[in-house]
Amino acid sequence: MAQNKNTTKVDPMQAALVNDPEFFRHIVQEACQRFLETEMRAHLQAGPYERTKDRCGYRNGYKPRTLKTRVGTLELLMPQNREGTFQTELFSRYQRSEKALLASLMTMYLEGVSTRKVTRITEQLCGTSFSKSHISDLTQGLDEEIKLWRSRRLEKAYPYLIVDARYEKVRIDHQILSQGVLLITGISEEGYRELLTVQIAQSESEASWAEVFRHLKARGLTGVRLVVSDDHTGLKRAIARHFQGAAWQRCQVHFCRNLLDCLPRKEREKIGRQLTNLFQSPDRSSALVRVSELITTYQDQYPRFCARLEEGVEDTLACYAFPASHRRRLQTTNMLERFNQELKRRTRVVRIFPNQQSCLRLIASLCLEQNEEWMTGRRYLNMEPLYDEEHDIVSVVPKEAVAGVA
Repeated sequence: MAQNKNTTKVDPMQAALVNDPEFFRHIVQEACQRFLETEMRAHLQAGPYERTKDRCGYRNGYKPRTLKTRVGTLELLMPQNREGTFQTELFSRYQRSEKALLASLMTMYLEGVSTRKVTRITEQLCGTSFSKSHISDLTQGLDEEIKLWRSRRLEKAYPYLIVDARYEKVRIDHQILSQGVLLITGISEEGYRELLTVQIAQSESEASWAEVFRHLKARGLTGVRLVVSDDHTGLKRAIARHFQGAAWQRCQVHFCRNLLDCLPRKEREKIGRQLTNLFQSPDRSSALVRVSELITTYQDQYPRFCARLEEGVEDTLACYAFPASHRRRLQTTNMLERFNQELKRRTRVVRIFPNQQSCLRLIASLCLEQNEEWMTGRRYLNMEPLYDEEHDIVSVVPKEAVAGVA
């Protein structure tokens, strides 16, 4: 019987490198070392032994440093200068979320609430032994950085706010409770996204959101013209109280989900397409015409669906009072929902946080890093149309929410 033979030749040297567990660690270590050297060159404006008129200092040897990563512990040599002014971002900015995750895992281990899986992950990340003083040293600098970021002064105007919440399990008083993670993203007058704050709260109550909004306004939040969120009652009332005169846009995705829940499964796909066409209308008048057509078509067959559509659709059309080029990104909270999915991917490793501070530490670290990416990346919206034209502002919240505030 003929037998297939693998005739592919494998380079012995290549196979040895790939199978060597130290291979990737060496690659990362060399890359990090080159990064340090580049930073020092930029700091001194000159390379080793280089004589230039722009040189602003001299080297003074190296200091051994270790850096724990997913590929192992890196042994690095951090360059120093005589004046002691050189500082690297390698051990702070790019490791912020790693330190937060590590601290959360270690705290779980010490407080006796970790599972066997979490214990194994902890040992892989930081070794088999650590002390409370080690955890304290690790978290002190990180907590201070997070505190400064969450209390920073807001110097610009933020015409648009995107507001959303998610939940994490946290151990409080020997109970495992679901805690709200309240997130607010602003789109600045320059058109860049910015995560303005993150807060851990017992729930999405009006009091919880009101505290967050008060804190933002105390830090200098101004210029809000539109707030985008879901239909949570406590959140709506807090928006009505703290952003009077601004428009409220109910997330169209959440609204559609609620509507489709009123329908049998066999009808959801067809009517879902019709709702999508409704929200793609070129203007508010056209959207209201399509609403009337839907109600006329399904009033007898699905009265509950039609009642909810008629009652809530006005709140989902506030975006039509703003520039057409902005509407697609103001119709929903999808932008923040996508970031929430990334948070979920990272917090899933911990599963149950040992306390609120541990939860805030990890999530705020991830928010800080995402915020830096957004503010140094591409502009999210061209804000010139907003300031070049006059736009009507619709009511902030539905009538029942306003009545509850009065």
